Amino acid sequence: QVQLVESGGGLVQPGGSLRLSCAASGNLFRFNAMGWYRQAPAKQQRELVASIAFGGTPTYTGSVKGRFTISRDNAKNTVYLQMNSLKPEGTAVYYCNSYPPGSAFWGQGTPVTVSS
Repeated sequence: QVQLVESGGGLVQPGGSLRLSCAASGNLFRFNAMGWYRQAPAKQQRELVASIAFGGTPTYTGSVKGRFTISRDNAKNTVYLQMNSLKPEGTAVYYCNSYPPGSAFWGQGTPVTVSS
C-alpha cells in the first residue's frame, strides 16, 4: 500500500525559506521519478513545481527556477524540496507524488503560507 506523508510547511515571510519533506512507503518511490506539486487557494488544479528522476536529474517549472531545489534520498524513500526566496504567490498546499502523478496516491499535503 502506497502512502505519502508530506511535512515541513508553515508560515514564512516573503524572502524566507522552507524545506519540505515527503516520506514514501510502498513501492511508489522505487525506480520512479517523483514530483512536488502545489494547489493554490481557490484553484482547482494542482500544478507541477519540480520533478526528479530516480537517478537524480531535476526539472523545475519556470517560476521557481533558481529558487527551489528538489532532491531525493533513495535509501530513505524520501524526497525534499528546498524553497528559498519565497514569494506570496507561493502560498499553496504542497504535495508529493510520482511523476507523472498517480491519482490514487495523493496525501494530505503540507500548507505553505508566504505572508508578512
